[in-house]
Amino acid sequence: MTVRVLLADDQTLVRAGFRSLLERAGDIEVAAEAADGAQAVELARSARAEVVLMDVRMPVLDGIEATRRIAADPALAGVKVVVLTTYELDEYVFDALRAGACGFLTKDVEPDELRRAVRVAAAGDALLSPGATRRVVAEFAARTATPGDHGERLAALTGREREVLTLVAAGLDNREIAERLFLSPLTAKTHVSRIITKLGVRDRAQLVVLAYETGLVTPGR
Repeated sequence: MTVRVLLADDQTLVRAGFRSLLERAGDIEVAAEAADGAQAVELARSARAEVVLMDVRMPVLDGIEATRRIAADPALAGVKVVVLTTYELDEYVFDALRAGACGFLTKDVEPDELRRAVRVAAAGDALLSPGATRRVVAEFAARTATPGDHGERLAALTGREREVLTLVAAGLDNREIAERLFLSPLTAKTHVSRIITKLGVRDRAQLVVLAYETGLVTPGR
């Protein structure tokens, strides 16, 4: 199965470099390129891409707002946005994750890791760069954490679902969650899907942000 990718970056050479690296894989196709955030939103609707590689700093509309608009569009519910950044611990990255990005990559990513990340994002069963994502979320979520909202946001979850959410926030994929809780991988996947639905978020990255912001998981845990 071929993964269709939309490249969004205002630098032509950067887009050309990523296109070259991605298209060396037989299962990845660059469906379109955008030079600004507004064009990225438009092309996300027309190019039928499954994954958007989105630069944060772009003219007309920045990558965070473009991500937010894609995430808010029900017609684009299956589109995964991966943010491209220069620095890992970047507040813009955290804002993008809150806006609906499923993960992020630094622009000096190795070619094999870039291609693997596209596949992981498209599959949606694992957190993209789990260690790095946790560090970013822990660094910035503590500043906006609302522990008093903990019960209200998570009240709909069962005890088992809270356990699963904690493990998602730790960066475990469905297989690892299944092994930890002595479940089948299908049951673990079902739990994650139900949690996403109950909490009204898009994906695993949003679950990590929510777990920290509600105080279910705290930095250092």
